[in-house]
Amino acid sequence: MKNFEELGISPGFIKGLTELNIVEPTDIQKKVIPVLLAGATDIVAQAQTGTGKTAAYGLPLLKQMDSNMSSVQGLILCPTRELAQQVAKALFKFTKYSAKIFTEAVYGGEHIERQIASLRRPTQIIVATPGRLIDLVKRKAVNLSAVKIVVLDEADEMLSMGFKKELDEILCFLPAIENKWLFSATIPHGIQEIISKHLAEDAERIEVSRYNVINKNISHQYVMCNDSEKLHTLQLFLKSEHENRGVIFCKTKVATQNLAKQLIAKNIATDAIHGDLLQKERDKVMRAFKNETLRVLVATDVAARGIDISGLTFVAHYQLPESDEYYTHRSGRTARAGKEGISMCFVNTSEVKILRNYERTLGIKFRQVKEVR
Repeated sequence: MKNFEELGISPGFIKGLTELNIVEPTDIQKKVIPVLLAGATDIVAQAQTGTGKTAAYGLPLLKQMDSNMSSVQGLILCPTRELAQQVAKALFKFTKYSAKIFTEAVYGGEHIERQIASLRRPTQIIVATPGRLIDLVKRKAVNLSAVKIVVLDEADEMLSMGFKKELDEILCFLPAIENKWLFSATIPHGIQEIISKHLAEDAERIEVSRYNVINKNISHQYVMCNDSEKLHTLQLFLKSEHENRGVIFCKTKVATQNLAKQLIAKNIATDAIHGDLLQKERDKVMRAFKNETLRVLVATDVAARGIDISGLTFVAHYQLPESDEYYTHRSGRTARAGKEGISMCFVNTSEVKILRNYERTLGIKFRQVKEVR
């Protein structure tokens, strides 16, 4: 069993990790860190959200930054504002006992002038959403000429959010690039195209087997109910979870709004997030959820990207997702950082075959709950 010291992580970083209660490297960290520390390389790593991938790429990235150089040397691309903020915060905490490496997060939905002003300070690493980064480059507010490492975090999510053109554009205008590190929970066709076009042919591939893509601490369950009984069955499930908190997924904006209203009417502290919310409205909902003013968040798949709230005990699939990839992303919101969690599906008789398909493609097993009390 390798520890961080054996993986080649320096004592200052280890002290910062220990303070964050990160003591034993995860599977992805054990496999990725030695490769990234060994020298310039391109890498494709399959890692689901919640598996510790931020430290897997973040620690080698920090080690290769020159704190005496004020120019941007590392670039991390993320699908959402929330994930960009999380990654920047994690890198800051990792460096608590090391030479200061300055990280700046830039993303849409925030005043661009404020971000431009922040980037005038010495900044070694930028964490960015693709659209905002391109805006900043066009305004000549950021200089990427010295960037030697680029990380694509949750690449499949960036693709499903329509960022393929932006990713192509960004990867084409990095002149000094020596390392391209791509992390993705799944490797769909569009990601394979990016790998073929932009990464070296001999790019290292770290494939966590499909049986490890889904977190082993998640208990996958389902309850059978007619559509007319679904709301009542969900209420019983929430009651059985007592004060535990979680995210309920629906397919559409309208469905999330309707379900949130129905739960509020039953005195369950709930709110909804979906793609049509303004950023300030979304921030308000997320603040309330993080502060535990809300017990339940009802979300669409796209709106839930980048949510990382510790201590969520369950994920409920009020409506099943469009694909098994989305099921992976949804269920990964619970059982984070070694904790256990439930992924509960509410299905009618015709939908059970979809769960059987998940079992085959994702290597998981669903347990039927006969009755929620």
